[in-house]
Amino acid sequence: MSAEAPRQAAPVSVTALALILAALAMIGPFTIDTYLPSFPYIGADLQATPAQMQQTLSLYLFTLAFMTLFHGTLSDSFGRRPVILASLALYVLTAIGCALATSLPQLLFWRAVQGLAAGAGIIVGRAIIRDSFSGHEAQRLMSLVTMIFGVAPAIAPVIGGWLQDWFGWRTIFWFLAGYGVVLFFAAARRLPETHPLAARQPFRARPLLRNYLRLGSDPKLVLLCVTIAFNFSGFFLYVVSAPAVIYDLLGMSGKDFAWLFVPGISGVMFGAFLSGRLAERLSPRRTVSVGYLIMACAVVFNIAYCLIFPPALPWTVLPVMIYTIGMALAMPSVSLIALDLFPKLRGMTSSLQGFAHSLFAGITAGVVSPLLSHSALTLACGMGGAALLGGLAWGLYLRVAGSTR
Repeated sequence: MSAEAPRQAAPVSVTALALILAALAMIGPFTIDTYLPSFPYIGADLQATPAQMQQTLSLYLFTLAFMTLFHGTLSDSFGRRPVILASLALYVLTAIGCALATSLPQLLFWRAVQGLAAGAGIIVGRAIIRDSFSGHEAQRLMSLVTMIFGVAPAIAPVIGGWLQDWFGWRTIFWFLAGYGVVLFFAAARRLPETHPLAARQPFRARPLLRNYLRLGSDPKLVLLCVTIAFNFSGFFLYVVSAPAVIYDLLGMSGKDFAWLFVPGISGVMFGAFLSGRLAERLSPRRTVSVGYLIMACAVVFNIAYCLIFPPALPWTVLPVMIYTIGMALAMPSVSLIALDLFPKLRGMTSSLQGFAHSLFAGITAGVVSPLLSHSALTLACGMGGAALLGGLAWGLYLRVAGSTR
């Protein structure tokens, strides 16, 4: 690793580091997916409409997007460990607040604050990987983290469905609080500090604004961030529309969310595995091209099926799985290309990636999903539109990058 671990952190192997970083990244999908099966029950308990319940998700995502602008910057100034530990402590507090909420405004408040804390793990984790490794090693570790992280969205709604059936929706947030406590102590004991004092940037308003203007005005970085965000939105549309897909389109119960999430996340894990295996055989650009070819096949199949047949298993979820293979194959390469544009500002670069990712996810949850989730065909077209826009952004990046060589 490029920096010495501090005294309070025990030495950590690459595998252990991957496990810790993946567990930190899992906070996001756990916070989103675990309570999706409880939407009707929370709404009934707090007298909230389905549209209002959707706002508990979109509001969380918007505050998550806002704070991702600062997680990486704070870690560039104060170190990686302090930012992660402080965020975990706040996350535990907000999960307890959600569990104790007695009205919709209270739940909305705690979900909004929760968004301020939940994104630190994945944002700062990317910077830790790039601090510690380079080239093929970085891509392999990024892919390994993605593979492990991919378990979370598959098991989160299953755990949420079980907790809802056994104990009610409040235990879901107690579960999230417990997860945060375990992670806090694991990170405090084993997570290394990879950003040395000599490399840290001053946390002052003027340099901060100047650096953000510098990064935000770079067309290559903006296009890469938008590429990742659109690619993910094509899959995330199905995640946030899961209650409509499972309950309304497929006519299933809260225990059946795994039918949608397990195939999708299996695709993420397999795509990440392929990315790691192909790191030394294909260039990052070629890897992204293969990823888009797979996503295009998934979109074409999805729209064609929905035009002819009604929603049914396994055909409704199969295109989602194929799409996520291509998405996860391309994502590590695009992310690493972006992080290499500004080596001294990797935390801030990672923050901008996370901001675009979360902002587009919030729009998908709060605007796109309510418009498209009434029909399998409109969902398929939504996936196709996101993939098309992501492909256009990638093509523009290639054009801009080629013209600046």
